Amino acid sequence: MKYHWIDGKWHKPKRERIPVIDPATEEILDYVLRGTAEDADAAVQAARKAFRHWRWEPAIEKAQRLHRIAAELRARQKALATLMTREGGKPWCENRDEVEWVAACFQYYAEVGRNSRGNSIPPVFRHQINFTIKEPYGVVVGILPWNYPLLLMVWKVAPALIAGNTVILKPSEETPLSLLSLADIFARHLPPGVLNIVTGYGEEIGEALVTHPGTDLIALTGSVETGKRVGQLCAAQIKKFHAELGGNDPFIVCEDADLDIAVRGCAWAAYLNTGQVCTGAKRIYVFDSIADEFTRRIVKFTRSLRLGNGLAPRTDLGPMINLRQLEDVHARVEEAVRDGARVLCGGRRSPKFKKGFFYEPTVMVNVHHGMRLVDTETFGPILPIMRVRDIDHAIELANDSRYGLGANLYTNNLEWAMKAAEQITAGTFWINDPLTDNDAGPFGGMRQTGHCRELGEEGLDEFRETKHVHLDYRQEIKPYWYPYRRYNRLSAG
Repeated sequence: MKYHWIDGKWHKPKRERIPVIDPATEEILDYVLRGTAEDADAAVQAARKAFRHWRWEPAIEKAQRLHRIAAELRARQKALATLMTREGGKPWCENRDEVEWVAACFQYYAEVGRNSRGNSIPPVFRHQINFTIKEPYGVVVGILPWNYPLLLMVWKVAPALIAGNTVILKPSEETPLSLLSLADIFARHLPPGVLNIVTGYGEEIGEALVTHPGTDLIALTGSVETGKRVGQLCAAQIKKFHAELGGNDPFIVCEDADLDIAVRGCAWAAYLNTGQVCTGAKRIYVFDSIADEFTRRIVKFTRSLRLGNGLAPRTDLGPMINLRQLEDVHARVEEAVRDGARVLCGGRRSPKFKKGFFYEPTVMVNVHHGMRLVDTETFGPILPIMRVRDIDHAIELANDSRYGLGANLYTNNLEWAMKAAEQITAGTFWINDPLTDNDAGPFGGMRQTGHCRELGEEGLDEFRETKHVHLDYRQEIKPYWYPYRRYNRLSAG
């Protein structure tokens, strides 16, 4: 049984439990608390108390703490990757990489944060100085998804902490164990109350944190529907809302693409984490002149991929997170087939496994806009191929979406690449290298994906608000002060 981590210690109220299920075996790994508003309040009180001191700790000292956390994460990489695989299903090598990315992000913000607090700006009069100070908001609530439980945690926690905020994290009830396992690391390197972890359901303890008057900023990674709900609650309080929502990313393969490379890149972008990635390739647009050959090759490659338990060394794709997600994806495939789509491989729950939520990687053709499979975010291992005439047609269809998270393109034609990069509405545009993140490069979306940024200096500024300081180092009476009689006479004359 795992408990809440509040004020530097385990908080053990008598509460209902939530089972955490291994999606590969359907076995119960452990239980976590079903948190309540009372638990949320305890975490907020601890975070508010800690904020009074944490905000003033020098940035160089905060940076040293983040560096030490990064070192301990790397030392625990194998064990963490194993736990993440068991609770989330991703292949072990993907989770091993995720731990490294988390450590690197802590290090990145340790350095950026101690080198940035504001700017000097030109004054408008003599003997004056103007500058800005970027200050923490206060208590930040991080509401985390299940698909990357630590990576999408650190994208919020590292900049929030180095900016001087304190943090309360609410992990997904599907994958809370890996985050809770880091409590001892946080205890060694952060003062009590600076980082707190509570578990439970979003509509219960999550909503209690969002509406609590003691929280100052809500940072959410989740669906558009969840974002709308949280955004409404924040708007009612004029509370800062940092939203990273869904994606439905296009992947364009031009006629000059090296198909040996483009096929592998497209399959990886579509099937990574069994397709449960917000930046995954969800809509594949292929120039008509190469579509037949591309399709033949990607079907062959997809059939070569191994579905299995993420702890098995030869596994390429693990299970989906739960039965609900699997059934949703399959319903979308069936709807598309009824509307004329054709499944070339996959398209079903794998019959090879007696237990686990395994769905076969699926290639589909004859799909089109207007299908739910294409128009909304399909969170599963589905690769739907659509033919396009040319780059202009591809750009037109890529923009036919309410989302705007990322976009991918394979070509060596510079004109096509730059035209697409300029005209496609997306927060990140990848050319010939899909889904690669850079700690120094801002990540985020447009349209209904949200309008915030994580990573980069932009990601740090999301957790700071700017104060302008105007200083005149000479005390004097200003000629434009009261009384106005002199000005009025000049005006009348």
